[in-house]
Amino acid sequence: MWSKDESGLHRNFKFKDFATAWAFMNQVAQLAELHDHHPDWSNSYNTVSITLISHDKKQVTDRDYQLAEAIDKLTKHE
Repeated sequence: MWSKDESGLHRNFKFKDFATAWAFMNQVAQLAELHDHHPDWSNSYNTVSITLISHDKKQVTDRDYQLAEAIDKLTKHE
């Protein structure tokens, strides 16, 4: 689940290996382009850490929740 604090919405996703984590990142990148809203993220082997925040508003907005929901849908089939 996503956690929220003053710096945004946060979630870590774990996968079976690096290649699967990277494929997930490619899918998220496509969603980000579609939503015109881009995450702060990092990858370490099989873990992808994502933070969503509307930098222009300096807070979490509906755009962040919408992208979080779209990202979650990618992992429903895992």
